[in-house]
Amino acid sequence: MAVKVERFDKIFYETPPADLNKIKQKFPYLFPAATPDAVLVEKMTNPLNRELYTEVQKKYANFEKVNDDLDELFRHMKYYFPETKSPKVITLISEMDYQNKAIYADSLVLISLDLYLGKDHKFYEFPDYLRQNFETSQIMPDIVSSFAVGKIPPPTDKTLLSYMIYSGKELYLKDILLPEISDADRVGYTPEQIKWCEENEGEMWSYFIEGKLLYDSDSKLPNRFINVAPFSKFYLEIDNESPGRVGTWVGWQIVRSFMKNNEVSLQDLLRMDAVEIFNKSKYKPKK
Repeated sequence: MAVKVERFDKIFYETPPADLNKIKQKFPYLFPAATPDAVLVEKMTNPLNRELYTEVQKKYANFEKVNDDLDELFRHMKYYFPETKSPKVITLISEMDYQNKAIYADSLVLISLDLYLGKDHKFYEFPDYLRQNFETSQIMPDIVSSFAVGKIPPPTDKTLLSYMIYSGKELYLKDILLPEISDADRVGYTPEQIKWCEENEGEMWSYFIEGKLLYDSDSKLPNRFINVAPFSKFYLEIDNESPGRVGTWVGWQIVRSFMKNNEVSLQDLLRMDAVEIFNKSKYKPKK
């Protein structure tokens, strides 16, 4: 599946302000009707924005590798989800909107290149746990995360197990759609964080079981174990060594174990109930 990439970041910053209307006509969906032209012209000419644009061009003057990765990803998507439309990919500069680094919306993919300049880039005033994923290697996983929202039904209840399995399904989707990348890149961990999870899997599982947390609906649990954070919150000495989102990592291992031990299609897995997946997974943590 050949993917068409439009470098909107280049078009926007290399177009004279007098020709703004031409861009608006070509990309109407990128310009909210309520935004006055004066605001857009200021954005085009603002020195900080121009500097950011220069940095993006330095990093992504050659886009062939990303383009090849996009072709490969969408070939896999089309294979497993035949209804997938051939997408139009648009690169842009989002002014550091780190919660929307890459967006998949039907036949449109938006990639904010200013958030993939490398974790040590001088422009990033973010904590380490966020910056570590501002790498080119995260573009494809971020697209799959956004794609997954439309493919995985949200949890039907608010138990920790439901959130774990939901997140585990998303990561399993990355196993399938991004078979060539590392587990660290799939989950957005460093190799050291993956190693920590593997070495502490049994201890984490005991904590969840002994605390009767799997079927607990305490609203604090997602922030402790599922959501993006500098570390997970067991309220133990290991907290500072742990990566955030360890519940997501454990959920991933449960889903992997389920798929290893059951003959189920990918589509059926994504629709299945968390409790059924857990009960049939035969999951045993590594001690």
